[in-house]
Parts: sequence; C-alpha cells; structure tokens
Amino acid sequence: MGLTPRRAGVIGARAKHSPAAAGFLDRLEPFFAGAEVTAGPLMLAAIAALLFTNFGTAAAYERFWDTDLSIAFGAREVSHTLAEWIDHALLPLFFVVIGADVKRELVRGALSRRDTALFPLAGAIGGLVVPVALFFLIDRGATSVGWGTVVAMDTAFGLGLIAMFSTRLPAGVRALMLAFAAIDDVGGLAVIAFAYTAEIDWIGLAVAGMALGTMFLLHRLRWVASIPYVILALIVWVGVLESGVHATIAGVLVGLAVPVMPRLDHDAFGARVQKRIDEFQEANEEANTAADDDQAQAAEHRAADRLGYIQEMTAATDETSERVIAGLTPWISYVVLPLFALSNIRIHFAPELFAGLVSPLGLAIVAGLALGKPLGFLSFSWAASATGLARRPDEVSWMMVVAIGVLAGIGFTISLFIAQLAFGNGKEREIASLAILAASLLSGIAGWLLLRHIVRDRPA
Repeated sequence: MGLTPRRAGVIGARAKHSPAAAGFLDRLEPFFAGAEVTAGPLMLAAIAALLFTNFGTAAAYERFWDTDLSIAFGAREVSHTLAEWIDHALLPLFFVVIGADVKRELVRGALSRRDTALFPLAGAIGGLVVPVALFFLIDRGATSVGWGTVVAMDTAFGLGLIAMFSTRLPAGVRALMLAFAAIDDVGGLAVIAFAYTAEIDWIGLAVAGMALGTMFLLHRLRWVASIPYVILALIVWVGVLESGVHATIAGVLVGLAVPVMPRLDHDAFGARVQKRIDEFQEANEEANTAADDDQAQAAEHRAADRLGYIQEMTAATDETSERVIAGLTPWISYVVLPLFALSNIRIHFAPELFAGLVSPLGLAIVAGLALGKPLGFLSFSWAASATGLARRPDEVSWMMVVAIGVLAGIGFTISLFIAQLAFGNGKEREIASLAILAASLLSGIAGWLLLRHIVRDRPA
C-alpha cells in the first residue's frame, strides 16, 4: 500500500512548504493514492451509504439499487438488480487482483519458500479456525448460516493503516500482512464457493474450465496478443455465473491464470537488444548527416524499426500480473469497491437494531472478528515457531505480529458480501452488517493504537 516513488517525491517537496500539513497528508495519503487497492474511497462510500439509508432519501436510494437491469439476446434474457450486477459483474475484477496477488506470493513472494511461508500459513489457519469456533460457541446454532462472515479480513484497510507508519516499520511487517491476507483470502473465497452455493450447473463449470484451460495453453504457446485472453476471461465469467457458483470465483480463477514470470529475463533482454541499440545509433547518426532527404528518410525508418524491436523486448521483461494489477487497481479503488459499498450497505439505525449487537448473531460476529482473528493468528503462529516448524522474520517483533492479527479483525468487504449471501435482505443481514462494522471499527482503532505504540520509540 506504499506510495509510488513520484508521489513520495511530491510529499517530500511539500514538506518544505508546510511541514505540519505535509505530516498530516503523509499519514492520510496512503488511503487514497497507493500503488495497490486503497481503502479511502471505500471508506467514504460506506459513510455515504450509511447516511443515505438513515435519512429521508432511504426509500428512493434503496429503490434505485433494486432497479432491474435486463440483458437480452434473442429469446435468452438475464435480469438482475443494479446491486446484483455490481456483485456479479464488477466485484469479480477485485478478485482478479486477489487471485493474481495470491499466485505471485506463491510463486515469487513470501509463500514461495518453506521457511518464509509456514509462519504466516500457520497464523492464517488459526485466523480461519478460531473465529469460526468462537462464532459457533456464542451463536449456538441460532443463525449458524452466518459463520462465513468471520472468515475473511479486509486487506485494503489493514494495509492502509500499516502504510501510515510505513517509514518507521520494517518491511517485513507489510510482507507478513500480505502473506497472511493472501491465505486468508483463499479461505474466504473457498467459503463463498462451497458454503454459499446452493445448486451447481456442471455444464457451466465445464465451459469455464475449458476456457481457463485454453488460457493456460496460450500462455504455454507464448501467445502475446491480449484480445484472446480477454475473450476467454469473459467466457470463464459467463460459465461460472451460469453454473450457480458466485461469479467472484471466476475472478479468482482468471487471476490465478495470469503469469507472474516475465517472458524475457534481463540477461536475455540485454543479449537480444544490444545489436539493435547499436543499429539504432548508427541509423540515427546517418539520418542527421544524410546528404539528401531520401537517404535521411530511409535512415529514420531503420531507426524507428529498431526502436519498435527494443520496445517489444522491453515489454517482454514486464510481469503480466503487474500490468494486470496496475491496470485494474484504479478502477477497483475508485469505482468497484465504492459502488459495492453504496449498493450493499443497508443498515437502518434503530434501537432494536443496536440491541441486535448483543444478540447471539451480533456477539458471535464481533467476537469472531475482533477477538478470534488476533487470537488465532498469534496462537497458531507462535505454536509453529515454538515447535521449530516456522520462523518469525527477524525484523518483526511479536508485538508487530499481534498488531497484524488485530488488523485482521477488520472484516469489511468480503464479510459484508458473505452476509448478503447468507441472509439476503432480511433483518439478520442488517444485524450482521452492523456487527461487522462494529468489529472492524474496534479492530481498526486497536490496530492503529498498537502500531502507534510500536513506532513511538523507533527512529523516524
């Protein structure tokens, strides 16, 4: 969630003009201008949704999101409300990024080696098991269908809070949070796929599977053009949607299909372009010293040809996953997640709703997220470390591990989504959503205070 180098330079220059303002913006900006999915627009949209649903505009506001939008092709027609289209058609883009991030961690990141992977892996397992156990212990079967709401954490908010202290925390804290979040996201997606899918159309899954297999085949054949991949990704989405499995799973599958290795490594790049660079320089000098226009034009054409070759070879050194994530991230941060919050947060504040916080469902969700996540992550990672199965990163203290576990209790986006799948539009959904918001607020404040305490005595 760190800022891009250019933005960091802007903040550094701004500090010369107004140190107080720059210090404030330096803390705030990671929520709105990060290189990855940012939490600021989502937070503002959530506040706006709460305002709209609790004032005189509530009926018209909800009626707007419940408006049907139909797409017809001949006799075939698909009809969903605007809110459902956001869930089915836009939210999968968010999960494409999650899938690509998970694959990158597995292939090249913190989960790619045993000694670096087992610590967050053990913690993530605890962060999945303990919250669910707490939920069932408190709920006692009253609303057991809602157990999935305590499974998933909100990566954007957690990383946003860590980014506020990024200059005074070791890099291992963010890496550990990412690794934990990657495994946690897999658990949340598995819950959506297997626990909240009522009926499966295997023909749709077969179509999606064939399209996904074709994507992998094109990768093996080193197919470069992006249009076939886009078409195949749409087929995967349609197949999963028709199967009855929620379309967000299509996003994960497409994300996992995105290559994380460049087509050309740096050594091969240097060997291939050096001759073309020399030829470009020769052609450029010839164009500048040509005796007539025809000779100059021919030299310029040769120079342009060599530049085109170098440009293509340079593009081949990029990771496809990086390009996909960079292209989707602004849309997810500023369009997809805010629209999801605006269309899905429907909490009507009333005394009886707040009373629902102390109902078995409300208490089970708050305890599962705010207590279960940190307890599970800390206990399982400590056990793995104590038995020698895993090793805590050297620069990361146990207090930092506790802070990461506390931040994992912020269960916003996916938790709200699972609440909608579990309860539909009934009163229980409102209680679950309010409990998720309460647990997220408690976890966010507690995590921020812990991080502030940790960095207090560290050099700036």
